[in-house]
Amino acid sequence: MPDLVWEEVKNFFDPDLMGSLPDVRVEDASLEDWQAVFDLVETKGWRWEYSVGDAVVPLPPAADVLARPADAELPIVRVWPVPGVLVNFWPYSAAEIDFDIDLRELQGQERLDIVCGFFAAIGRRLRKPVLMAPEGDYHHPVLGFDVEADRVVPLADPRLPSKRQGGALAGD
Repeated sequence: MPDLVWEEVKNFFDPDLMGSLPDVRVEDASLEDWQAVFDLVETKGWRWEYSVGDAVVPLPPAADVLARPADAELPIVRVWPVPGVLVNFWPYSAAEIDFDIDLRELQGQERLDIVCGFFAAIGRRLRKPVLMAPEGDYHHPVLGFDVEADRVVPLADPRLPSKRQGGALAGD
């Protein structure tokens, strides 16, 4: 049985409601958590690419990625858990693992199952919640991996009216 049923949560995957690139995060992270995510990508065999500006380079240890000077260009770690589904990791700081997904790539039950599996893999590895919020509305997560439930669960009502108001789903 899937964590979420598409027909029940499809509003959370509507780019017009959520923005194309919702904010996904793991809070209270550490350098070790970042390294665990890098290791997970490798052990799962997910395709990945690490770049700084236009240069694609080998993925350094998380300690090196996060130790860059404050004025250095922000690198990006692109991960494809399956072909056609891209996850962009943004190593702003060790304290939080930030990434985004493109909702235009995540339509239908099959793709929903992929993203739930991806969130669950990270949440299980780190033993921490993985939270997804509308783009630009970071403080109002709508779904996430719940460590105790060991699955992705809704954190808001997916049946909300289909209008965005002030950066949040209507009714928040």
